[in-house]
Amino acid sequence: MKKILLIGAGRSTLFLIEYIEQHAAAENWELTVADRDQHMIDAHVKSDKTRKTLLDISDSHHLEKLVSDHDLVVSMLPAHMHMSVARYCLQYKKHLCTASYLTDEMKALDPEVKKAGLVFLNEMGLDPGLDHLSAMKLLDKLREGGNHILEFESFTGGLIAPESEDNPWKYKFTWNPRNVVLAGQGGAVKFIQNGMYKFIPYHKLFRRTEIIEIDKYGKFEGYANRDSLKYRETYGLQDVQTMYRGTLRRPGFCRAWDLFVQLGATDDSYVLPDSENMTHRDFINTFLAYNIHDSVEIKLRQYLKIDQDDVDLWEKLEWLDVFTHEKVGLKDATPAQVLEHILKKKWSLKTEDKDMIVMWHKVVFEDQHKNTVHINSSTVVKGEPGERTAMAKTVGLPLALGCRMILEEKVKQTGTILPITKDIYTPVLAELEKFNIRFTETITS
Repeated sequence: MKKILLIGAGRSTLFLIEYIEQHAAAENWELTVADRDQHMIDAHVKSDKTRKTLLDISDSHHLEKLVSDHDLVVSMLPAHMHMSVARYCLQYKKHLCTASYLTDEMKALDPEVKKAGLVFLNEMGLDPGLDHLSAMKLLDKLREGGNHILEFESFTGGLIAPESEDNPWKYKFTWNPRNVVLAGQGGAVKFIQNGMYKFIPYHKLFRRTEIIEIDKYGKFEGYANRDSLKYRETYGLQDVQTMYRGTLRRPGFCRAWDLFVQLGATDDSYVLPDSENMTHRDFINTFLAYNIHDSVEIKLRQYLKIDQDDVDLWEKLEWLDVFTHEKVGLKDATPAQVLEHILKKKWSLKTEDKDMIVMWHKVVFEDQHKNTVHINSSTVVKGEPGERTAMAKTVGLPLALGCRMILEEKVKQTGTILPITKDIYTPVLAELEKFNIRFTETITS
């Protein structure tokens, strides 16, 4: 009997739990799901064979006991909480799997994890996760064919399906809203383009976009993510001329979102006085110059240089109800928290809405005959109305398959690893195709 402990039963765990439950009997697995919210556990656990337990992550004694009683731990906690789980996994010699970025702190455990013969598999969700699996399969295939990689770009977007694009932004929250509001903050975005290092400060990030077109789904715009440079080593592309990773939105989104950035509405570093009694209109006015004669709308147009005939841009703002007298009602809130609160009222998924994951890679390489060739690889995954979202599917299934491979001792490496080796990506991508998660390649010279 192999015992699996899942800590955290949020929305992205639905397919993960479902997969493990469906294979538990045949594989001789036993699953325990732990969360601080009983309702969340009950909503996602379907099998009466699955154990349920309430867990406050600050209760170190309970956490330690749970980890010690299982063979593999899946942490779906917020990223900053993984280390407390990881230390117990190391102490009791238990494998660990997460969908989060591999932090320096986690990476520092690598020698001890290797010595213990354990697998701590990180970045095994969507992005990071599915992006690594698909990119490495493509890159390795090209390198094995004697080709020289010149450029690599990769974009992922958590969006809404075309049939659910019922607002001028063509966007709704399909993931953590706070992460969307704070996207791009925390230092300059870094990448390399045509051999030149490029850095984009936050206040310019959403005005530096790239247009991408995907067959049958139209155009998207991408803005740069975090530090693309570190993935040169991860992907074995140390001498590549272009390395760029980004996020996808529908065209027009970034220009409109930049208005909130320039206004200061995405700042999370201070608390707004009396935020509880502010209206939406007061919130916008807080960032504008004092003028008793001009309206908030006029002041905003002047400050952000929005032309009168820029109808599409203005329509996006008005649709969000940012000029209404509706109360905010959040006490001691930062500007970013107030903006998130306002956006949730308009960008939350409706019962009938479907989300959509779009992932796109572009590789430019030189073949054995010195010809320059472009290859695009993409996948589009649509969700179903309700909780069976594309986001939950593309996060949960790679994680479930990673767990299976660890339990079956098919992962050849030990230590704090990423899913970038053939022994992982080949079987996982093959299995994902059974769930209609597959990549289509297009080659142009």
